[in-house]
Amino acid sequence: MLDDDELKFIDDWRFEHRMPTRAAAIRELIRRGLVSEDVEDPETEGKTTTDFRIEPE
Repeated sequence: MLDDDELKFIDDWRFEHRMPTRAAAIRELIRRGLVSEDVEDPETEGKTTTDFRIEPE
């Protein structure tokens, strides 16, 4: 489940990259995250799902 701010972030990325659907954009973002080697492992100890929200920069 994503909140409205997270969906807006994904939709903005989708339109910027001319992705055909929100689902396609989400799949592409997941694919990029899975194949990326320069991303640190997340700290998960004692965390809940709400600790992994998309935060604006």
